[in-house]
Amino acid sequence: MITLFQGARVYAPDSMGHADVLVGGSQILAVGPSLVQFSEPGVDVIDARGKVLVPGLIDSHVHITGGGGEGGPGSRMPELELSQMLEGGVTTVVGCLGTDGITRSVDSVLMKVKNLRAQGVSAWMYTGAYQVPPPSITGDFTRDIALIEEVIGLGEIAISDHRSSVPSIAELARLAAHARVAGMLGGKAGIVNLHLGDAPDPFRPIHDVVAASQLSYLQFLPTHVNRNPYIFEDAKSYGIRGYVDITTSSWPYFPDEEIKPSRALKLLLEAGVPIDHITFTSDACGSLPAFDPVSGKLLRIEMGLPSSVLREIREAILEEGIAPEVAFRTATSSPAQILRLEKKGRIEVGADADLLLMNEDFHIEKVMALGRFLSGYPHGE
Repeated sequence: MITLFQGARVYAPDSMGHADVLVGGSQILAVGPSLVQFSEPGVDVIDARGKVLVPGLIDSHVHITGGGGEGGPGSRMPELELSQMLEGGVTTVVGCLGTDGITRSVDSVLMKVKNLRAQGVSAWMYTGAYQVPPPSITGDFTRDIALIEEVIGLGEIAISDHRSSVPSIAELARLAAHARVAGMLGGKAGIVNLHLGDAPDPFRPIHDVVAASQLSYLQFLPTHVNRNPYIFEDAKSYGIRGYVDITTSSWPYFPDEEIKPSRALKLLLEAGVPIDHITFTSDACGSLPAFDPVSGKLLRIEMGLPSSVLREIREAILEEGIAPEVAFRTATSSPAQILRLEKKGRIEVGADADLLLMNEDFHIEKVMALGRFLSGYPHGE
């Protein structure tokens, strides 16, 4: 099927003004100010005047097989449903394990990745979990990264958290170095996704690894940097040297503790953090627990959804005054570049045809993944 979007305001994510986009098969075939010559029999023409067209979103931190468990068996979260992705405009997901790398397996994450791909969206995964040594599929996380196409890195490894394995600097450096080499061998990012807990000076383990090795800050992707004010203050300076991931789904569950994601984006940009270093992820289907700081007792637990990413992008634009071409980078070109998802995150010739057709208030009307409409319907149907 060939589809022609005519007259949309295109954010690729760079602002292209009003343009036409031609899709054939699973790829973008042409982008230009006028592609009317392609509006011939057999081409599905969509009048996109008054609409916005952006790349499908990449949610690169999702517990696709469910997370949680900190409060016992009754607190286990369910696995991700395709409908939850599409409601949030997410066409690419990166799955991971979290706290529970004990009763949940990396094998099941791989099979869920395959399941989502079979349903028409794009999916990859991290091998490992909070624990060190990390669980793996082949018995060695480096072999997972090097040999299994769907595995792009290691994570989420927990640091600065009471639920972590408290890895030493030498252990953390060894994990990162091995992940890097495995990524080189497999043509992957080989990045290490790190869960940041509430301990003071949470970035310290990363600083110490970089100081004691030949590794770069760009070998790590720390997440939950907006979880409390002092971590976020550190993120302002850390983000100039390394990547920082803002968790969107924890808002508004913890308004007294967390920095609102849309506001966090504005503050990071004002602090000089490059937009290519900033990502939004939902932490969907993972638990959002609150613990008593003295006893460590679990006080409550919530679950996030992929739709939180688009919600915070929208509010960054409409409430914080951030330009759409900047705000959308947090879930399009930035994660695509960091994770080496080379055909994702942009509207350009040769890229995968993952597209969101939206109204002028950035609410979704149609979702296209790999050239097929999975939510909403082509014009005329």
